[in-house]
Amino acid sequence: MAESEKKAKYRQDERIIENRELNIWEALIPVFALVAMLAYNVYVFGDSALDGSNQFILLMGAAVAAIVGFRNKVSYKQMLAEVAENVRSTTGALLILLMVGALAGTWMVSGIIPAMIYYGLQILNPTIFLAACVVICAIISIATGSSWTTAATVGIALIGIGEALGISLGMTAGAVLSGAYFGDKMSPLSDTTNLAPAMAGGELFSHIRYMALTTIPTISVALLVFVIIGFTIETSGVADTDAILSSIDATFNITGLLFIVPVVVIVLIVKKTPPLAALLIGTLLGGLFALIFQPDIVANIGGGKQLNFETGYKGILNAITVKTSVATDNARLTDLFSAKGMSGMLGTIWLIVCAMVFGGIMDGIGALQRITKSLLNLAKTTFGLFASTVGSCLALNVTASDQYLALVVPGKMFSKAYEERGLAPENLSRTLEDSGTVTSVLVPWNTCGAYHSGVLGVAVGDYFFYAVFNWLSPFMTLLFAAFNIKIKQLTSRKKG
Repeated sequence: MAESEKKAKYRQDERIIENRELNIWEALIPVFALVAMLAYNVYVFGDSALDGSNQFILLMGAAVAAIVGFRNKVSYKQMLAEVAENVRSTTGALLILLMVGALAGTWMVSGIIPAMIYYGLQILNPTIFLAACVVICAIISIATGSSWTTAATVGIALIGIGEALGISLGMTAGAVLSGAYFGDKMSPLSDTTNLAPAMAGGELFSHIRYMALTTIPTISVALLVFVIIGFTIETSGVADTDAILSSIDATFNITGLLFIVPVVVIVLIVKKTPPLAALLIGTLLGGLFALIFQPDIVANIGGGKQLNFETGYKGILNAITVKTSVATDNARLTDLFSAKGMSGMLGTIWLIVCAMVFGGIMDGIGALQRITKSLLNLAKTTFGLFASTVGSCLALNVTASDQYLALVVPGKMFSKAYEERGLAPENLSRTLEDSGTVTSVLVPWNTCGAYHSGVLGVAVGDYFFYAVFNWLSPFMTLLFAAFNIKIKQLTSRKKG
């Protein structure tokens, strides 16, 4: 395996030497083409663009990139090899998506999510709800190190509570993602939090401490915004809550014992159990609890009136794999208490695969490296260097459609430049996270944007404005750079 990796690296290096370097306009042709086609496609299809047309547009963008590559003598095999590597790198994410769909199905029919909504309605009043979403998701994400898992568990429940309270889904999703990405960014268990200092040449806990300087002010502003929104929005109010609670109670067997399942999943992830295994265990436990606490619902979903082995088997498998719905005497709750199972994630998986095709070909023809290099050439000052890093991360989130590439490529490209300017690696690692990690969820065709949109059931365009922490973070890091606030110097180059 090690020998094959060496050969692959050799072939990659050999290709870079043989192929003429693209000029910046050639590198940007596929980007401009993709943005133009996506803009028109969204204009024509609106919210249904993600049903399939955007996926095909990503493939068309990849075709444009391939034409540029062929013109530059890049072989079909070379481009396909990069695509294969990109798709391979998302295997874990795709499996997690399928398991998230399965977990959502069993957690719905077992009464876990309804129980979260039931108790949440009694604890969270509309005024503090959005701010509480931020705090709850931040705590869970710090503990687990995963914004994805936070959104797939607590986030789904909070979306349900918010909808029951009559709060905009976009607002709730924005609050959930603000808290989830704060925790993901600051947690030593997070893969991106470990990746950023590794790329910049820094140390993990030094990176976290230095990152707190920009991250804490940003989350504070986000919390303030959600507190203000909470005092100004109109909701369905407490008057509607009693009817909703009564309807939930009449449909499900609500008990605090149902919370054993989410607690087990959170404990597993805190103990560094692989997310895929933790979600599988959560799914199976959800199915078991459904059989124990909601036998009538399982039997109904399984096509029978009484629970037996066949109806139980069919009911649980249906909840895991296909769309299921639990009927109530409340129309809003009937829509709310439905899950799409694994099949509901196939559209998101389709989108991710197509995005990886575009990103792989862009990487294979050298366009991503050329775009980053041009941004680096614009950096004549310290602020320019920070701004180029931010711009590079944002560009890669849009073009490569993957937050890991948005950390790895700029991290590799800019590390030497920061060192030559006498800047400590913490400056680069912090900027990578402030602009690469958190903004990935704001791009619909990025793996993160597609994932969270699919899991929460809210379009990126609907939550974009309300994901305050995510879009404010790059501005905060640029503000610190512009006013030279806490810009750490290399020890050997400190003045005085």
